[in-house]
Amino acid sequence: MKAANSLTTWPRLKHFPVPAKVLVTAVLCSIAIGLMGAIGQILLHDILPTFYKSSPAGHINHSATKVPVDSRGDLFADSASRPQAQQPKPFYESDQFVWTLKWTHIHLFGMNMIFIFVGVITAFSDLSSRTKSWLIALPFIGILIDIAGVWLKGYVSPRFFWLHIPGGGLFGVVFIFVFARALYEMWGSSSKKASHPDSFNQ
Repeated sequence: MKAANSLTTWPRLKHFPVPAKVLVTAVLCSIAIGLMGAIGQILLHDILPTFYKSSPAGHINHSATKVPVDSRGDLFADSASRPQAQQPKPFYESDQFVWTLKWTHIHLFGMNMIFIFVGVITAFSDLSSRTKSWLIALPFIGILIDIAGVWLKGYVSPRFFWLHIPGGGLFGVVFIFVFARALYEMWGSSSKKASHPDSFNQ
């Protein structure tokens, strides 16, 4: 009975006071802008260079070897034809390993913090417990798939760049849904007339 009562008294986004709704809206909009930048970075630094090495201005080649500016990307490159460094560095000192490791921990911290906030917002949405649980868990699975794609692309095969699509798609689609759902619940016409005995909208 206590568990059932706690579910019925759990506050919803539509019951939030206006300042809390403004805060949630600002957080979601800020995250949306940041994710658009992340999509651009994945496109410019991971997907396009896989097909064509002459990437847009600003792209930095993090590999240890030099490649002609107008050559095809590493998806089509023959490993035998790639120029080799005269004195190869140890694995853990290579430019690619250092860059990938740095990118991984920054990406993990940044994206995880984003979806911790999104998960908290999701927990207050007016959805079933199972639906909210999936919406909270799926972005973190997508982040792990996205990071796995970076490592597998660099050290197994360039074809693993395709993992960016399901990985980024998971957290991208979930965020779009939560973004639209949260704004609708907080600012929709029905939420203005919502009332709740334990609401903190006082």
